Parts: sequence; C-alpha cells; structure tokens
Amino acid sequence: MDASVLLALRDPAGIPFYPIVFQVLYVLTWALHIAFVLLSIGSLGLSIYGVTQQKSNPNWKLLTGHLIQTGKLSVSLLIVLGVAPLLFTQVIYDPNWYVTNTLSGMWVFIFIYALIVGYCVYYWYYYANKAKEGNGALIGATSFAFLIFCGVLMHNFAITSIMPNDWMQMYAPNGKIDMSGWTFNIEYTRLAFMVSLALPVVGIFLQAYGRFVSSRSDMSKEYVEFCENLGTKLAVIGLIISAILFVFWLNAIEYLFHPIGIVSIIGALVLLAMAGTNKNAYLTVGWLVVVALLFSTLREWLRYDIMSSLGYSIYDYTVNLEIPTIVMFLSTFLIMGGVGVAFLLTLAWKVGKTEGVFDGSKDAAVTKLGNYTLAIMSAWMVIFFGWGLMTLFKNIL
Repeated sequence: MDASVLLALRDPAGIPFYPIVFQVLYVLTWALHIAFVLLSIGSLGLSIYGVTQQKSNPNWKLLTGHLIQTGKLSVSLLIVLGVAPLLFTQVIYDPNWYVTNTLSGMWVFIFIYALIVGYCVYYWYYYANKAKEGNGALIGATSFAFLIFCGVLMHNFAITSIMPNDWMQMYAPNGKIDMSGWTFNIEYTRLAFMVSLALPVVGIFLQAYGRFVSSRSDMSKEYVEFCENLGTKLAVIGLIISAILFVFWLNAIEYLFHPIGIVSIIGALVLLAMAGTNKNAYLTVGWLVVVALLFSTLREWLRYDIMSSLGYSIYDYTVNLEIPTIVMFLSTFLIMGGVGVAFLLTLAWKVGKTEGVFDGSKDAAVTKLGNYTLAIMSAWMVIFFGWGLMTLFKNIL
C-alpha cells in the first residue's frame, strides 16, 4: 500500500502528546491485559477438570472453587485493562484501527455479544458449582468455548491490522467491493502460542497461591504441596510447549535472531528455570510480568517495523500539546489509579491471610487506603464534571 493512503487516513487534528508516551503505555497496558486473559482461560480450563475430580479428591474440591473465583475476577480485570491498549493504539495507529473495524465489522459486533454471553455463562457455572459441587462441567466448557472464540476474534483483528498491503484485496476481492464486514485472518502458530501461554500462567499462579495460603492454619500442608506441585508441572510443561511454538513463530516472521526476539527467548528460559525450581513463587510472578512486557514490546516492535517499511511512522504524527488533558489523564492514572489499586491489593492480601471473616474497618491500613480512595474519587468527579461544564459554557456562550 502507498504511504500516502495511510497518511491520509490519519486524524488531521494530530495527537495530544508525544507518540513515544502512547507507545510505552500501550506496551505496559497490553502486557497487564494479556496476563489476566491467560489467567482467566487457564483458571477456567483447569477448573473444568477439577469439577470432574472434586467428588473423589478433597484437594480438588477446595481448589476448584478457588479457580472458578479467580477466573471470574480475571475476566472482569481483562475487560477493564483491555480498554487502555485499544485506546492507545487507536491514537497512534488510527488507520490500522479503523480499517480493521471496517473490514471485520460483523466480527466486531459478534465479539461484543460473545463476550457478554461467555461472561454471563461463567456466572452460571460459578453458581451451578457452588450450589452442588461436581456439577457444571458442561456449563463451564460452554463459557470456555465462548471466551476462546473471543480470543480468536481479537487475534483476527490484530492480524488484519498489520496487513496494510492486503487491505485493498480484502475490501475489493477481484475488483468487486465487499462491504459485508466478514474479513477474517488467522496465523495458526501465533494463535497456538498465545493460547498455550495459559498453561504456564495458571501454573505459576498456583505456585504463588500455594505459598500465599501456606501461612494459614486452616490450609493443610498436603493441600499446599498439592497446589505447588500441580503448578510446577503445568508451568514447566506449558513453558516448554510455549517456547517451541514461540521459536517457530519467530522463525516464520524472521525475528528469531532479532535482538528483542533473542532477549524474549532468554527471558522465557529464565522463567522456566525459576518455575521448575520454585524457590520463590513471588519472584517468579515478578519475572513473569517482565517476560509479558518483553513479549508486548516484541509485538509493538513488529508492528512498528511493518508500518515503517510502508513509509508510516508514528513519530511523524503532528503533535498538538494539550497539557490540561494530559495532566488530567496522568493524575487519574497515577494518583487515583495508584491509590485505588493499592487499596484493592491490600484488601485482597488481608482477606486471603485471614481465617474466617475479615473486618476491614478494624484494620488501619485498609481503612486509611479506603478513605483516601473515596476522597480522591470524589474530588476527581467534581473536577471532571466541573471542568467539562466550564469548557462547555466557554465554547457556547
């Protein structure tokens, strides 16, 4: 495709801040998003097996409920965290974003409804298992199928967005315009690699989970060892499978010996060693985040290379600085988001470490963070709506 076409599709208003910032934020938020995508798929898939085992195995009986809860919460987080990378990529790669949504418009609508149905069925699965342990495997499998289908559709959107040279053929195959919105593209090795990552992610989660509950007297040593051993097996087997698929994919796109490709492979091998020994599960989780950031960087680097080869560079985008907007965004992201996440993480940690019912009102740290979060959110709403009304009246009066 001619670069002039891509440049013509850009937003003539430009972007409100420097492109590198949006690129870095995209890499960061996509890594967090995909982490919960994989954890939700891994937890749900493993819980379906657990449903069939929990009647005869008390360890599976306890773990299955926790896996279902983990997966359910992970779906909520992946949806919330999935908004940010879409917004950031829309800002600096708007031609890719809008063309993809035009070519695959029907799939975009189907994705939204499939995600809603899959999530609702997940709740059905949760309550079915809670009401009568041992039931709900078919319901869980249905939810799992919907979520995997949504993942395949997102894969389609990602692949289509980095195929500018083929857009015209997709839009007008054999010279005949096709406005149906049914364009569908898939890279099987890349998709298999992405799905396979759910195994090591849920495995490393189980290692950390085992260490987390080991300090509780109501969790037997046998149960803790069961979780950690299961996690180690899943992590090691999953990482080996993922590493093989990763190498095949890198070789197919000629990135096997690219610096970022080599660093990513080394990072994965270090993760394999850490997961295999399981000396400190919390450190393994931390390194898993690093590997996720490396992979997210690789994806962005690949897209940037493809677009640059066509004469499209995000760094040539017209920058019209909007300092108030950026200040509002950063204060929301760092202050309100930081304090809010700190409150939720602290509350989750305290609840998990407490036997029985946890009373947050009697905990100083939770109470302070909760009050700070409430105060910051209240101030944010006043500033947000006040600022919006001032801007509105300023422009119309």
